[in-house]
Amino acid sequence: MRNVKSSSLLTLVAASIVALSACLVPGELRAQERGVHRYARIAVNGRVVYAQVEGSQVRELDGDLFNAPRPTERVHDLAEVKLLAPVTPSKVIAVGRNFESHLQGRPRPPEPGLFAKFPSSIVGPGDDIIRPEGATNLHYEGELVLVIGRRAHQVSREDALSYVFGVTAGNDLSERDWQANDLQWFRAKASDTFSPLGPIIVTGVDPDDLLIETRVNGELRQSERSSDLIYDVAEIISYVTRYVTLEPGDVIYTGTPQTTMPLDDGDVVDIEVEHVGVLRNTVRSGS
Repeated sequence: MRNVKSSSLLTLVAASIVALSACLVPGELRAQERGVHRYARIAVNGRVVYAQVEGSQVRELDGDLFNAPRPTERVHDLAEVKLLAPVTPSKVIAVGRNFESHLQGRPRPPEPGLFAKFPSSIVGPGDDIIRPEGATNLHYEGELVLVIGRRAHQVSREDALSYVFGVTAGNDLSERDWQANDLQWFRAKASDTFSPLGPIIVTGVDPDDLLIETRVNGELRQSERSSDLIYDVAEIISYVTRYVTLEPGDVIYTGTPQTTMPLDDGDVVDIEVEHVGVLRNTVRSGS
């Protein structure tokens, strides 16, 4: 695999802004009138706040993102702010083997295969993916990520979608050798920086029919729709909440399609989810 030098943070942020702005074509702006909205978590002027994305600008919000936040008059160009991971979840849940194309001949799981990742594994757009010492078989996994909007406990399948605040993009980084050999996936799935998330949250779209694509150094590696999930969004939420109570801001990585490949230091990984935009991160070794 071709080794590419890490891009500067300025280049990565600029690329994220271009990708995000590209999503907001006039048709998409009209979609906002139908309940499609985009939210970001940003760092600006020494503060961390939530904001609504309005074309190439962001408008700061006052209050709780999940409880009718109030738009303010504080507006910034995207180029003036740093996009952060769009939420700070208390729980990071993930589903494994949830696409036929990823099974590679293995039998379908009889129920959603769940595992947990740590909140400390979350990083945002433009942040580096840090390869830990000894990690020699690190793979990307591009995924649709659900953001929970209200407290969810023992939710029925019929009501499950009403608990989804919105969707974003995620990369479920996986060290395959550790995944195969460790007692649990503590290192393989939940090491620091192993859960890139973002760049924004989109509300009002159908999570069961979105295109998910992964590119490494610009080369397309994964491309499939969430309509091909073995266990759909409602089933995942209903199943998870039988056992674990989800809170607003918690996230669920829904599974990766097709095959994956090892990453080299300097590789640039783009995860793109339809309507969300591009989550871009670069791989480097830890010091």
